[in-house]
Amino acid sequence: MDKPESKRVHIKVEGHVQGVGFRQFVFKTAVNLDLTGWVRNTFEGDVEVVAEGEPAVLDNLISALHKGPRMAYVTNVKFAFQPANGEFPDFRVRATDLCAFSG
Repeated sequence: MDKPESKRVHIKVEGHVQGVGFRQFVFKTAVNLDLTGWVRNTFEGDVEVVAEGEPAVLDNLISALHKGPRMAYVTNVKFAFQPANGEFPDFRVRATDLCAFSG
């Protein structure tokens, strides 16, 4: 049986998701699922995730993000699938996206 083709998913998690360990939750979940990519806070107060891996495994990540860690309150999870390009060697926590300041 052939291995499913890898995909990329770009995710935005909204709600009370900063200051509650959400990035660390995403990091641990992604590493446990053997995904590559990154997670970061956004200036707007959301958490942004880009992950690559098998589609069924990415679905597991998305499901986990709907709940998040104990202190989080997730109101919405937006996501879009894209082709994977294999650019990530592992999964990392990135610094907050401050591009709102560059306008």
